[in-house]
Parts: sequence; C-alpha cells; structure tokens
Amino acid sequence: MKKAYLNENGSSETIITAIFLITAIIAAGFVINAVLPIVSTMSGTFQSSTNAADEKMRTDFKIVATFANQTPGVGGYDIYMKNTGSERIHISVIDQSEVFCGQKGHFGRLTNTTPNTDPVPGYWKASIIPNTDDYWNPGETLWIIATPPIPAQANPVFFQFILPNGIWRSIEFSV
Repeated sequence: MKKAYLNENGSSETIITAIFLITAIIAAGFVINAVLPIVSTMSGTFQSSTNAADEKMRTDFKIVATFANQTPGVGGYDIYMKNTGSERIHISVIDQSEVFCGQKGHFGRLTNTTPNTDPVPGYWKASIIPNTDDYWNPGETLWIIATPPIPAQANPVFFQFILPNGIWRSIEFSV
C-alpha cells in the first residue's frame, strides 16, 4: 500500500485553507443576516423612546384657577390650566385626555363631550383661550368645565387631568 505524501509546495494546505476561508465567509454571512435586523429594530425602538421622552420633557402645564360653576342645575367646576411647556398640544389630543373629578374619595372618570354642548353630569369639555389655531400653545389657557356624576356635597373637590402621553396634574380645592 502506498502512503500519501505532501508535495513540496504544500498544495493540500492551500486547499484546506481555502475551505476554511469559504466556511468563515459563509458563517459571517449568517451572523450578519441574524444580527443586522436585531440592530435595526433596537435602533428604531431607541429612536421611538427618545422621541417620546423628548415630547414629555417639553410638555408641561399648570392648574392656575378653580371654582364652582354657577350654571343652575349643572353643579360642575371650572378649571383653568396654563400651558407652561414648549410643546403645542392639538385640541384632538386634549379631547383624548382623561379627567377625574368629584368629592375627594368619591370621584369618577368623566367622559368628554362635544365642544358645542354644555356638559351634563358625568361629562367634561375643554376650550382653548384664545383659540386661534386649534392648538393649546405655550402661554395659552385651557378652560375645562367638569361636571361629576354626583356633585361634591362636601369639601375638598378632587380634579385630575391626564394627557395621552402620561403627563398629569391634579388639585384638591374647596368650593
């Protein structure tokens, strides 16, 4: 039986090296195809969370005045809020907000009503003062009329306003 010997120029080593190189290139292709979509998804997620955090940092408002509504039979409350942030807030975003109002410990979530309708018990509506472009611009006032299902019989009254992005303010006040 004859033994296989390497020739002097090492051609079998060249073939083995070429096979390893091809295998490494194919493996690198698989790794790139597996990792690149994950990196792209993470980049999009990071961008979204950065935009949301930026919006929250620029959104701010302050409750500046509260009082009992004097409209007979309504039994609601007028709340005035000032946009103290740098973010403009469209009226449609305000309409998607949540309002909680009523006697402390016995308050409920109110439902938004159409802008041209006076709210009845269990409803609220918002108006921007002055409304020049359907945006609650920095420095402008938002007027909320809130009518809880059961008007507060005792003090204090609780009110909370929550924007869809999670920014909220609440206050307890006497009437």
